[in-house]
Amino acid sequence: MGLPVAFFEVLSSDHERAQTFYQALFDWQVAADPAMGGYGLVDTAAGEHAIGGGIGPSTQPGDSGVKIYVRVDDLDAYLDRAEALGGKRLVPPTDLPGDFGRFAIFTDPDGNQVGLWA
Repeated sequence: MGLPVAFFEVLSSDHERAQTFYQALFDWQVAADPAMGGYGLVDTAAGEHAIGGGIGPSTQPGDSGVKIYVRVDDLDAYLDRAEALGGKRLVPPTDLPGDFGRFAIFTDPDGNQVGLWA
């Protein structure tokens, strides 16, 4: 059985514009949190099994864009597997605030950033 996409993220150099755009386009609700630099969790209003998301500011060159996060049980094992397949480890396993778990990011052989969430 495959692993589910569990979260999506849109990072922008103008995150407020991006939040307004996606709210207006898809009727999503975005709860921006000033304590997280304006990062906003997205409620797509698509039901209890909908994929959650976030829209926030880019924090370093090259991180703007859309990213998916795949739910896995072992971040290090999947980072190792991605590297063995030609990917590159970009962000090591990192704790999220609160009880949201941990994440990591790698790039695929084409340079696309993909997140892992455990």
